[in-house]
Amino acid sequence: MTSSGADTNFSNEQMLGFYRDMLRIRRVEEQLGKDSLAGNLPGAVHLYIGQEAVGVGICSQLRDDDWIASNHRGHGHFLAKGGDTRLLVAEVYGRRTGICRGHGGSMHVADFSKGIIGANGIVGAGISITTGAAWAAQLDGNGAVGVAFFGDGAANQGVLCEALNVSTLWKLPVIFVCENNGFSEFSPYSTVTSGSIADRAKPYGAAHETIDGNDLIEVWQCAARAIKRARDGEGPTLIEARTYRHSGHVVGEHTFLSGTYRSEEEVEQKKAGDPIPAFAKRILEAGQASQADLDRIDAEITAEVAEAVAFAEESPYPDPADQGAGYMFA
Repeated sequence: MTSSGADTNFSNEQMLGFYRDMLRIRRVEEQLGKDSLAGNLPGAVHLYIGQEAVGVGICSQLRDDDWIASNHRGHGHFLAKGGDTRLLVAEVYGRRTGICRGHGGSMHVADFSKGIIGANGIVGAGISITTGAAWAAQLDGNGAVGVAFFGDGAANQGVLCEALNVSTLWKLPVIFVCENNGFSEFSPYSTVTSGSIADRAKPYGAAHETIDGNDLIEVWQCAARAIKRARDGEGPTLIEARTYRHSGHVVGEHTFLSGTYRSEEEVEQKKAGDPIPAFAKRILEAGQASQADLDRIDAEITAEVAEAVAFAEESPYPDPADQGAGYMFA
């Protein structure tokens, strides 16, 4: 481990790895947002911008045989768990070279080889799917865990109560991660959600924590406790990671919304807590890297994204006769 003046036990290489992984998500999402507005992508696109510290802080500790399920805002989770940038972009472009051969699209990316059960357009559906995967892992006895990522809107679905009940009763190795980004689609949190989401674990006796989802180190430390608890057979944890989505619910929403549900002033104020520049500042102040190091990583990621877009644009569309057999994640 490389020594440093950091206030953590992470090496310089680890800190730069976290930064790289968050920046990769950000640059991919920025590109997909532009492509969607330009009319180059089929279907709706929901961006993860602003929430990168949650996905990276948790997935950086998972193994390939650990399972994750996501939601409609799932590109970031896919990349954080080790999914291939080119295959993701090609899938969102609806091309045959995509991770699901162009049949899944933006909201249904999956790669079983990386433990990515899949993103899901049904609100809260990933919660039950991951609970089932955790039960399978428990039966297999292989020490694997399941992680379900969902938003504050999905926390109001009954499936969370059902999953907390059975996973606590059976001590399943599962972690429920609510990325509370402040909005259920176009409805502010305070108008549709009562109380604390983390407190919903209390009646079942499940472990629960509320954390700053924009602080990668805090996310990492909380996830480490939850993962250890799960692998040790101590049951589930509900994590409420409070964060903020910089983009709207869906790209292009301004074309059909008759009004606004948040002000530009609010968005700009919340962007002051952007996890990526905050993490960059932490690295620089600790002497774990130079600005030149960060600029080099940005250039490399930018080139990676450009190559992924070129790959997607040059790839064919799915054959209409192909009914989905032989998906790359099967």
